[in-house]
Amino acid sequence: MNRLKQKYQNEVQKTIMAEFGYKNHFQVSKIEKIVLNIGVSDPQEPRAREKVMPSIVKQFEAITGQHPQVTKARKAVSNFKLRAGDPMGVMVTLRGELMWEFLDRLISIVLPRVKDFRGVNRTAFDGQGNYSLGIEEQISFPEIEFDQIDRIRPLQVNIVTSNKNDKESFRLLELLGMPFAKEENQKGVI
Repeated sequence: MNRLKQKYQNEVQKTIMAEFGYKNHFQVSKIEKIVLNIGVSDPQEPRAREKVMPSIVKQFEAITGQHPQVTKARKAVSNFKLRAGDPMGVMVTLRGELMWEFLDRLISIVLPRVKDFRGVNRTAFDGQGNYSLGIEEQISFPEIEFDQIDRIRPLQVNIVTSNKNDKESFRLLELLGMPFAKEENQKGVI
């Protein structure tokens, strides 16, 4: 069992039950899934996206341990040199053990490796208890070999929780070890 999952079951649930006055551990919010995505925009050449997709898919497999889904354009937009069906990016949804392993690596390895890291933004909740985090360089993940990538790309990490309360979700992530920025360091965190 993952150490972060054990921490959630043994410590975090009890702490949140005490703080929020819950009588049952089923009332405590939990992380349901983590959705990662990366958009591919290579404007130099209209067909450049198709050439880099296998590389990005391979990188996502290394980062998540799961085969990602390639997202495609639904409509043609001539201003963006985009046709319907063109690849737009890659996404993957993590649940269960893979989710806990990824979150553990994100908190303990990846975020501290980010250049000039001062903590993640405290206000990036969506009002529904979900947290979004952008990472500017995929090379922050130790699984990515710098020599194997064509260019540095940002990726988006969305942490979806079971509750609809930002305050409780913040406390959940804080207890799990998410390195939130201090109040005075809110500008330009990642």
